[in-house]
Amino acid sequence: MRRLKHFSLIIVLATAMVFLTSTAYSQENEPVSPNASPEAKALLKLLYDISGKYTLTGQHNFPNIKGRNTQFAAKYIGKTPVVYSIDMGFARDGDTDSYLARPQIVKEVIEQHRLGSIITICWHAVPPTADEPVTFRPQGKAAPESLASIQGKLLDKQFEEILTPGTDLNRRWQAQVDSVAFYLKKLQQAGVPILWRPYHEMNGGWFWWGGRTGKYSTKALYRQLFDRYVHHHKLNNLIWVWNVDRPNNPDMHFSKYYPGNEYLDVLSLDVYNRDFNQSYYDSLMVLSKGKPFLLGEVGNPPMPEILDKQPNWTLYSTWAGMVRYTSKKDYKILMNDPGILSLEDSAYWQVSAEYRKVSGIDPLPDAFQTTGKIDFTGEWIFDEEESILDNFGPGFAPYKLQIKQSETGLNIQSIYLIEYAENRIEEQNLKFDGSEFESKWRDAPMITTAAWSENNDTLFINSRIVFNRGKGASEMILKDKWTLDKQGEILLIKQYSKSFWGKRNTTLAYRKW
Repeated sequence: MRRLKHFSLIIVLATAMVFLTSTAYSQENEPVSPNASPEAKALLKLLYDISGKYTLTGQHNFPNIKGRNTQFAAKYIGKTPVVYSIDMGFARDGDTDSYLARPQIVKEVIEQHRLGSIITICWHAVPPTADEPVTFRPQGKAAPESLASIQGKLLDKQFEEILTPGTDLNRRWQAQVDSVAFYLKKLQQAGVPILWRPYHEMNGGWFWWGGRTGKYSTKALYRQLFDRYVHHHKLNNLIWVWNVDRPNNPDMHFSKYYPGNEYLDVLSLDVYNRDFNQSYYDSLMVLSKGKPFLLGEVGNPPMPEILDKQPNWTLYSTWAGMVRYTSKKDYKILMNDPGILSLEDSAYWQVSAEYRKVSGIDPLPDAFQTTGKIDFTGEWIFDEEESILDNFGPGFAPYKLQIKQSETGLNIQSIYLIEYAENRIEEQNLKFDGSEFESKWRDAPMITTAAWSENNDTLFINSRIVFNRGKGASEMILKDKWTLDKQGEILLIKQYSKSFWGKRNTTLAYRKW
């Protein structure tokens, strides 16, 4: 299971107390919205619980296509993203970003929530200088005083007017945000908690709301929306997600746009072109003061080597239309990593059990409720296509595993294909209490121990084999992580070994027979 591994000395010293509490959930960590709904509290607690341990997969969907992006991702990748992301729309009828799709968005979001997805919503908000629908980019020679697009810049006096109660643009702004609040209330009535990510990428200057500092600033606009939704509309199902883009110049420094801890539950960053710079992560870590954070939008998911150094990304959401920007080879690596969870993964069902119970959706499957531990019992056949192998190929892997699991341990029969003789069968009887089991591997003495992870979703099996090589003994160290995938149909064994052959990292996949 992933743990915090890599931070610069400066960051460690500056935020030592943050690290001590970064994954802890307490009364102080409840949503910033007063009287937050039980579902919202449970969702935020889930993020605290998985921070530093797991990363949830996600997919953004265009508003007007009824979840087609998620459906494509599931088919292309082979697993369904946990996070269902969508925008509230801004464009004309018939456009993929149509604002007229909002009634259908509500229905689809309720259904996705019922299926166990985590919901995140953003909104390419319409500038108060125009009425819906608008375009994404300015069209032709648009007059600056009448901006009618998401991208573009308002006049300074216009932005000031939006933030000044009683003015025409402030009233227009209220009417626009109220129209979206109407649909968020429907989700509140349905008991659906939302990771709400308004005015995203606010440190950039490409959207009309972004890139402003000083008295009449972007963060002031964010606070104004917070006040409108929380205190005027009494929306209590929103987890407030503050979002920025990568700071490619000093004016985009995160701290200049931070509205204050009392206005947000989660911090988030958008990353494209695989630009997972460690300094971005470290800067958010300092700002977060123990709050969880996530990747609001990505062009490519973070690979395991990134997550090893940046373990507190609780989730990511691939932007709509960008699934194929990542190779199937990389997806295979991602989907085989036990720390990266999709909707079918048993570990997700386990870590989300409390959230699902509070939300009134399907509880943990019976197979995981009986003992609290996943059950590896069965006959498993090696699946080379699903495995991740090195230059040695599958020669060292047993082609079949016959496993019997009890409350206290495992009986494992490993059957190896031998080209020149009868197949070799090796048997182990492992206890979950960590006691040593002595056996042989290719006539060399082997000592093995087994123990469950803290959440009982991963079994750690460690072995030490001693070889007598004439002039002296040498040893092989094996460290296995066993998990179940695809609702218990796939056994994944992520294996690290160190010996005179060198260091090896492989993932062996076995399909239930």
